[in-house]
Amino acid sequence: MKGWKSLIWAALALAIGVPIALAATSEQLAWRGPIYILAGFAGIIALGLVLVQPLLIGGYLPGLSAYRNRRAHHWIGGALAAAVVIHVAGLWFTSPPDMIDALTFSSPTPFSPFGVIAMWAIFAVALLAALRRRLGLRLRAWRLIHIPLAIIIVACSVIHCLLIEGTMETISKAVLCALVLAATIKVVADLGRKRMVRSESIAPQ
Repeated sequence: MKGWKSLIWAALALAIGVPIALAATSEQLAWRGPIYILAGFAGIIALGLVLVQPLLIGGYLPGLSAYRNRRAHHWIGGALAAAVVIHVAGLWFTSPPDMIDALTFSSPTPFSPFGVIAMWAIFAVALLAALRRRLGLRLRAWRLIHIPLAIIIVACSVIHCLLIEGTMETISKAVLCALVLAATIKVVADLGRKRMVRSESIAPQ
């Protein structure tokens, strides 16, 4: 059992670490400035964090209690928002006109609108999570808001990443994106199944 736990954590580390390591060997980095490189790697890290989030909330990572899963999900959500800020700020610093085009959905590049939609969805979730207690959002209401936004984040982030021909190596990028989609589909399906079982258990006989 302990060996399987270690294997799961090692697989997660490889899924995130290999794309980052291969991107670091890209020949395109020779033509980029340090701020642009920082922005690019912040985007890659953000995609890796998007993979971790459903694994945490679904309880699929061994050795963590339900409480630790929730706390880690909360803090990694904050780290994800911070990575996106670094990604966008770095690209803005290196090329403000391109970022204005992207943010106004007038960029000719096909990947830009998906990145912007994912960004705003991430910021929306982060803001709602910070204000959840003040807004008095109960768990059911929170999930009704959070799950659709999470699906938007995942779908748009994956499309955004796949459409970019940049420093990321093709196969490792595709594998990471596939894992993000698979983990999200799994947790959404499991949550839906649990909700149905709960509804049936409390339904009048």
